[in-house]
Amino acid sequence: MLGRRVFTGFAALILVTASARSLAAEVLSWEDCVRETREKNQDLVSAKKKVEEAWADRAVTRSAVLPDVSASSSGTRRSTDDVETTAYSAGVSGQQLVFDGFKASHDLAAARENIKAAEYNYAVTSSNIRLELWSSFIGLLGAQEALRVTQDILDRRQQNVDLVTLRYQVGREHRGALMTAQANLSEAQYDLEEARRNVSLYQRRLVKAMGREVFGPVEVRGDLVVPVSGEEPPSFEKIVEASPLLKQVVAQKESARFGLKAARASLFPKVYINAGATRSGAKWLPETEGWSAGVSMAIPLFEGGKTQAHIRKARSAFERAEADERSERQDVILTLAEAWTQWQNDVSFVFVREEFLRASEERAMIAEGQYSSGLVTFDDWTIIEDDLVNYQKSVLQAKVNALVAEGSWLQAKGVTIDD
Repeated sequence: MLGRRVFTGFAALILVTASARSLAAEVLSWEDCVRETREKNQDLVSAKKKVEEAWADRAVTRSAVLPDVSASSSGTRRSTDDVETTAYSAGVSGQQLVFDGFKASHDLAAARENIKAAEYNYAVTSSNIRLELWSSFIGLLGAQEALRVTQDILDRRQQNVDLVTLRYQVGREHRGALMTAQANLSEAQYDLEEARRNVSLYQRRLVKAMGREVFGPVEVRGDLVVPVSGEEPPSFEKIVEASPLLKQVVAQKESARFGLKAARASLFPKVYINAGATRSGAKWLPETEGWSAGVSMAIPLFEGGKTQAHIRKARSAFERAEADERSERQDVILTLAEAWTQWQNDVSFVFVREEFLRASEERAMIAEGQYSSGLVTFDDWTIIEDDLVNYQKSVLQAKVNALVAEGSWLQAKGVTIDD
């Protein structure tokens, strides 16, 4: 009896501690988590910066087709046989690319495809972050519910110990039954402590997914509601066309294709228009004016095979990108099929588990009365009690699995944190 009172006091202490933490915890909805993740998640920030880098690269590439204008000035003083002379000059010169075999236009097209690839990479990153956030959110919601379920189980196990103890004291039950009931109570105590630790763990996962740098206890609000199953399989071959992951690979392939065209264009001559105006004289500002205008052309004759090597490299990159696209398309289709199938299976499993739970609750209610009256043995009764406890746990876990599977299905389709 003393041991039972000590345990009861310990369990109460756990609940008081958990309640105190709960009162201090910040309560968040799913929308709150999404809003903060958009602002603070560093992987999302990094993906945004990659898009900005791609736009900057396009601006660098575009500069090749714009006029190149520069200004210069100089002043010199010379002394020869004690005779000093001064000379000043100032001028403006410019150069405009006229023809380069369309290399610049191909480079610019490749840069545009790189922007698309960076934007799709952002969408892929955002989709992955949404899944991480959703899994952490549902995990914490499930852990909070598990704390309540395990407390109910603990209370039930305590009542069972009390009942078996009374029967043991009057000689209607053997010591093995009492020890089994006490062992079940110890297991329930462990489950409660485990649930409490899992709450803390999922709090950290959620805080990390949101991008917070400092951990603080949080609590989420929501319901573990699983939709009714029975959805017909969608056309995965159609869905794949909207996948940001596949679109990213396609953009990379197109960039490689324009890169190959640009490498081949390096074999063509480059034609420029040049113009300039100068002033020179012995004092500042120079007064003697001059100007120049012309056309220049550069023809590559021999570069040690560098251009041909660049072409071979660009061709290999393009062919590799084509192979990546074909492979990625099939991978994404398979991922979609697997994610949808797992989601539907997990949803159906929830309703099966719930039926078993309702049946076990009914059996447990009947069996408790029968055991109290001596109509069933302890061995039969404890099996029914164990089934009830196991189904209570399994229903909760099945709901969590189904909701996480739904998140994986949305991630496979490419749903982002902004959708």
